[in-house]
Amino acid sequence: MTAPTTEAPAGTATAAAVAAATAAAGVLPSVHPLVAGEPHVGDDAVAASFAGGAVAGVSGGGRIGILVGADLVDALSSSPVAGLDLAAAVQPAFDAAATSLGHRAEVGRQLSPAEVVADLGEPFTVVSLAASDDVIAALLVPTSLLKGAAEPGTAAVHPVSAAADVPPRGIELLHGVDMEVTVELGRTRMTVRDLLALAPGAVLELDRAAGSPADLLVNGRLIARGEVVVIDEDFGLRVTEIVDEKAAV
Repeated sequence: MTAPTTEAPAGTATAAAVAAATAAAGVLPSVHPLVAGEPHVGDDAVAASFAGGAVAGVSGGGRIGILVGADLVDALSSSPVAGLDLAAAVQPAFDAAATSLGHRAEVGRQLSPAEVVADLGEPFTVVSLAASDDVIAALLVPTSLLKGAAEPGTAAVHPVSAAADVPPRGIELLHGVDMEVTVELGRTRMTVRDLLALAPGAVLELDRAAGSPADLLVNGRLIARGEVVVIDEDFGLRVTEIVDEKAAV
């Protein structure tokens, strides 16, 4: 994915855009650290380079947008938390960018990339967020917000509440969600005749050799493997391996 190459804004607006994008890059979900690129004047064409997006209103009016590539969209769709909303995943990035601009972000909404651009409703600056030469995402900030932003390193124009006063949003909202965790020793296939013939004392042969690690599944998805142990007369699992996405398929 390549970054936009349109004309760049100047002066304080450029510094404010980079500061906001750098703040967002620090909390945006990504396997590799993200670095903010050079700000450019945005247009409708920027939407074509991305697979998903979200917008969030900010205190004082206006909106900021985030566009993300297919990798993040695919990762969310295959997450153990089925149907995780993209806007929730990037909410911490909205919060960080808005705070950098001297505002407070509202709860974001997921839209298509083209809808994100249209929803801003005014000229905007785009800053690409990249890992090495690969553009992972982009922050879209309306020109009006950049003009009113404080110089980087100075006090915010609009007071922002302390972090302790801000209710949890984004992925942290899921921290208290209960999920079904299952430990699987092995599997087997049986005919209905054999299944109906089961009785106390029957022994089933599983597809797992003795001593092999057991599978740890979250909502039916393989997450890890480990050794079965006994803790105070209860069975437990000592995790020995975290399974990556490709191996879990």
